[in-house]
Amino acid sequence: MTITFTPNGKGSPAGKLAEAELHFSGGPLDGLKLVGFAVWERRDGGRNVTFPSRQYTTAGERRSYTLLRPMDDSGAQERLRDLVLEAYKAHEAEMAGAEATA
Repeated sequence: MTITFTPNGKGSPAGKLAEAELHFSGGPLDGLKLVGFAVWERRDGGRNVTFPSRQYTTAGERRSYTLLRPMDDSGAQERLRDLVLEAYKAHEAEMAGAEATA
């Protein structure tokens, strides 16, 4: 699996740094990608990853239903979130290096 990023060049919504996709190679998901992840800058300076979700309205209230959820291990989402954040950090370093050599 590789993680790819598309920078949020629009600046909107505020705090959104990039869209992320998981690209699968090998196994039954070979050649497929899972889209809908996003990397966000938090107000405290940290970063967060949101997972693919579907929005719906009930009783006049807008809610989200996360499409990728753990079966048994609640730490599974945190591990994936950490992987995406590590990959984004590497992506930023790579982009900074490319800008420095340009």
